[in-house]
Amino acid sequence: MEMEMEMKKRVSLELRDRNPAEVVELVVNNCQSADGEVEGLTDAYTELEILSMVNVGLSSLTKLPSLPKLRKLEVSDNIIAGGLDKLAEKCPNLTYLNLSGNKIKEMSSVEALQSLKNLKSLDLYSCEVSTLEDYRENVFELLPQLTYLDGYDQEDNEVPDSEADEDDDEAGPHGDDDDDEDEEDEEDEDGSEGDEDEVGLSYLMKEGIQDEEDDGDYVEEEEEDEEDEEDGDVDGADVRGEKRKRDAEDDGDDDDDE
Repeated sequence: MEMEMEMKKRVSLELRDRNPAEVVELVVNNCQSADGEVEGLTDAYTELEILSMVNVGLSSLTKLPSLPKLRKLEVSDNIIAGGLDKLAEKCPNLTYLNLSGNKIKEMSSVEALQSLKNLKSLDLYSCEVSTLEDYRENVFELLPQLTYLDGYDQEDNEVPDSEADEDDDEAGPHGDDDDDEDEEDEEDEDGSEGDEDEVGLSYLMKEGIQDEEDDGDYVEEEEEDEEDEEDGDVDGADVRGEKRKRDAEDDGDDDDDE
């Protein structure tokens, strides 16, 4: 019973006193399922979008509750061999499924995922099935809704880092047309910027001419200021001379008094 409690306990710990209906992401990796089944999860987790149960000893997903909003399911490094046909009923909106490092050996197990109509990314690397001849071609043929298998699409393009890019994939081949339109838009923008540049230049040139005219005035004023300053210096020198003269006379008076 102690080991059975471990996965349940981990789920309740991760709940952190929240209502299950508030939980959007739940990670319970590296705990231990007692009998290889999902434990501690109920269909009260109505808002759950991301569930990760990596390396917990799962051999089956039959006790996975109904999770209508689940988009991402991580169950790598378990011992799941099959029984994936129920996933579509429980998680109809699943877009990402990681089954890498499990015991999936046959294409029939993969075929069971056909009902997951929204599935875009599937990981099966380190499963025996991935060593079969024409594995990639066969999986893409069985699951036409799939965009990425083991991190790469059919043309060997790597999956983008952000999940946001997944939405762009829905545009499909029409994406190219959008690119052309974008380029045209950019050209239009460049064109309008060019007009603005011309206006800006002529405006600046006018400003420059005005500045030059103003500069003439400044030069005259500066010359006058310099003359004034020189006069001031002369006046200042006279005043200082007078003061020294008076001081000397005062000193003389003092000597006379002595």
